[in-house]
Amino acid sequence: MDFRTDMAVERRDLYRKANNIETEIDGVECEEETQEDIRVTRVKISNAQGQEALQKPIGNYITIDVKRINNIEPEKEDKIVEVIAKELISVVDKHIGKQDEIMIVGLGNLYSTPDSLGSRVVNEVEITRHIKIYLPQYIDENTRSISAISPGVLGTTGIETAEMIRGIVDKVKPKMIIAIDSLCSKNVDRINKSIQISDTGIVPGAGVGNARDELSEKSLGIPVIALGVPTVVEMASITNDCLDLFIEDLQKKAESNDVLNKLKDEDNYQKIKDALIPNDYNFIVTPKEIDDLIDSMKDVIARGINEAL
Repeated sequence: MDFRTDMAVERRDLYRKANNIETEIDGVECEEETQEDIRVTRVKISNAQGQEALQKPIGNYITIDVKRINNIEPEKEDKIVEVIAKELISVVDKHIGKQDEIMIVGLGNLYSTPDSLGSRVVNEVEITRHIKIYLPQYIDENTRSISAISPGVLGTTGIETAEMIRGIVDKVKPKMIIAIDSLCSKNVDRINKSIQISDTGIVPGAGVGNARDELSEKSLGIPVIALGVPTVVEMASITNDCLDLFIEDLQKKAESNDVLNKLKDEDNYQKIKDALIPNDYNFIVTPKEIDDLIDSMKDVIARGINEAL
């Protein structure tokens, strides 16, 4: 099915539903745990069958789901930061040493709020590379070297992000990249409530149908960890979710209605999308409070990265 989502856990759930699979998909492993109100789902794609089913590269995908991120108590925010740091450390340590240099890349467009997460996070990350080079006497010798860049987007620079990053990697020679980006979800309930960490790299713009050159170990020669947050959802996905809720409400009043039951059992996303596209109504949308949500999320993500590294 041609649905737009960057979330591996959503692709797993949708594939199982579409194919009436009760057990796990061949080539896919999944485990979940809940820490207070925070749910962590780890999806591992281990072979070509799993890759084909989920349309995601072989590797590890960790999703951290929280109920909300803005206007939360300091204690709850600290717990979210702790979980992000713990999961990020677990992925980083699989690929590089404790003191190896890391470069943070903030993807996206600073001037488009839903797409500005990466650039905003970079401004909050603790950078150490220049201190280690020019003022080593003022920093612990065991401090990891961290550099960062926010390359902008092709429309404002005229340069493919992957081209820019390749040039910087060749010169700076980090051992790993952590790329921060805004994602697209199929579920409106995940907007600014989920964080995905993966070790398979990232294709900027893929979730909204504007894919650029990938940033991955294959293209750059070093591991690329992608850390993203869903900030937008497709109109067809919202309509499909609303239709499900509408049917559920009607089913409470007419439980034996065969037509409604049939509609509810089907995934109507593709039918809705086919109806919206000819009229150019299949928008990519974001919540009206996205400014506050991005502001809250960039602080949490940056704190998690700083604590992990």
